[in-house]
Amino acid sequence: MNTVIRCENVTKSYGDLRAVDGVSLEVRQGEIFGMIGPNGAGKTSLLECIEGLRSRDGGTIEVLGLDPEKDVTEVRERTGLQLQTSALPSRIKVGEALELFSSFYRNPADWRRILASLELSEKEGAYVEKLSGGQRQRVFIALALVNNPEILFVDEITTGLDPQTRHRVWDVIRSIRDAGTTVVLTTHFMEEAERLCDRVAIVDRGRIVAVDTVPNLIAKLGAENSVSFTVDRQPPVQLLESVEGVTRVQVTGDRVVVHGGGDRFAQRVMGVLADADLSVGDFQSQRASLEDVFLALTGRHMPEPQQDDDDAPHARGRGGRRARKARKGGAR
Repeated sequence: MNTVIRCENVTKSYGDLRAVDGVSLEVRQGEIFGMIGPNGAGKTSLLECIEGLRSRDGGTIEVLGLDPEKDVTEVRERTGLQLQTSALPSRIKVGEALELFSSFYRNPADWRRILASLELSEKEGAYVEKLSGGQRQRVFIALALVNNPEILFVDEITTGLDPQTRHRVWDVIRSIRDAGTTVVLTTHFMEEAERLCDRVAIVDRGRIVAVDTVPNLIAKLGAENSVSFTVDRQPPVQLLESVEGVTRVQVTGDRVVVHGGGDRFAQRVMGVLADADLSVGDFQSQRASLEDVFLALTGRHMPEPQQDDDDAPHARGRGGRRARKARKGGAR
């Protein structure tokens, strides 16, 4: 599989703060590659260096074989960018925004077809500021796709969205990957990384501490899974302990917790219970997660992401910069 992004020993500092500290990584063509870590870990600084929005202090970066600082116009023509917080003029309509952004590129896509794929055709004549948070996010994704990008960058794309809207945006990201576009995203939402990413890089204090698929990262952790349930009579502890992969069985009152791992661990436990003709209730399965991996590698938990009202206006922080860069040579 071709490498479309290559970073070698990249550094970026702000005064005495080393935000990106000697990062090396590769992103493969056609994958969803995630950079995960808490706010302040250096994810966005690294992403902005890769995108060419910030100048790196050291190291090398190649995007589609190009230097994003030197080959600015070509990189912008071939990549799309969805910022965490973006903004447009308050009285611009969806169709007007897409028509404007399309004019920045040599070979733009059919933006009406993009709107249709994002289920936004009926919003073409609506003012962007009147849309819900999820609809606005999809509009900004559409703006990032108007140039048929080979790589799409998305930064904390679902922060502040309600769960239903978040899942809808995930479906959009998957469809973009399935259509052949490489997607690079940052997130501090662990479930998002587990559900979406083909591979993830765990970023902590400006450094990459691990890169792999989520299943491989969890497997390397060696953490146990568990199943728990209630029973109406004495459970067959010895039989459960003899199940392949089971390491220990705990019984507290009518609650039984079986710890272990391996393929079909939970199914094997359930098979023993069925053979014993036990009446089982409140069956729960818990497996090691990306959160456990992050805790093991960094020594701290990932903060819970905040959820805002889906209809609340988005912060405009970096939107101004996006608009300025668009006017100078292409919407990012």
